Amino acid sequence: MATESYSVLLYYFYTPLADPAEFVEQQRALCESLELLGRIIVAEEGINGTVSGLDSSCEDYMRAMRADSRFAEMEFKIDRVTEHAFPKLSVKLRSEVVSLGLGEEDLFPPGNTADYLAPKEWLEMMGRDDVVILDARNNYEWELGRFAGAVLPDIDSFRDLPTWVREHRAELEGKKIMTYCTGGIRCEKFSGFLKQEGFEDVYQLHGGIVKYGKDPEVRGERFEGKCYVFDERIGVDVNEVDAGVVGRCLHCGCACDRYLNCAWSMCNAQYFCCESCEEKSTGYCSQGCQNARIDGCCVEPTEG
Repeated sequence: MATESYSVLLYYFYTPLADPAEFVEQQRALCESLELLGRIIVAEEGINGTVSGLDSSCEDYMRAMRADSRFAEMEFKIDRVTEHAFPKLSVKLRSEVVSLGLGEEDLFPPGNTADYLAPKEWLEMMGRDDVVILDARNNYEWELGRFAGAVLPDIDSFRDLPTWVREHRAELEGKKIMTYCTGGIRCEKFSGFLKQEGFEDVYQLHGGIVKYGKDPEVRGERFEGKCYVFDERIGVDVNEVDAGVVGRCLHCGCACDRYLNCAWSMCNAQYFCCESCEEKSTGYCSQGCQNARIDGCCVEPTEG
């Protein structure tokens, strides 16, 4: 008997929505009818989503979205998988599809973004001496994988990036700034913010790391490690040329890209841990967490 095949869709589109609350319900109904699981964020400025389901269901979803004139030009990035990549469906209404925390200075990307670079253009430009490659993702994402030579802001949230830029402005002045993220949506706003801040030569990787890894000409070249994704896979391969591991086991320091969550639920920190150290540490990120759990210094919540 043939095994059923699944897909993961990653997509976004900036377009004004007159009634985003109603659109949330329409999206929920559509996904439930197709038995899709995943996370979708809807705002007045558009949609940001990633869902998984049977290949046929994903095809039906893309067909339904493109039948709506507002999303006719929406691009979908598709990964083939063997099962659902999400445990449930979540469709939520937000003030922004991604939040850069600009408040009244927030911008609507169409017409305000930097110049796009196709994967081959990106690879060629990376070799220049007058560029800064700026990662627009959170620290736990670039710890798993990043472009060679990239500047890696130590931030916990996308909203922290504007502050980081203003504090490190001198490092960026006079350079051509190449910025990238997972699928492109964060760079739509971030590159626009950089232009608002007075940086003139700003470029963004069109389609992000995900599209770069699928391009047959570049084959993910010069991307180190894996791309962090927000589903149960956690990391996906990008580089088909000279792939390597950039993560390091928290306990022993060996090359490692296995993410674990600390076994103490009140910590739950995500960290790299090799199989050997997982066994030795029994899944705790530190001796402190293990002692706290055992000693009952901070009692874990109980059900009921």
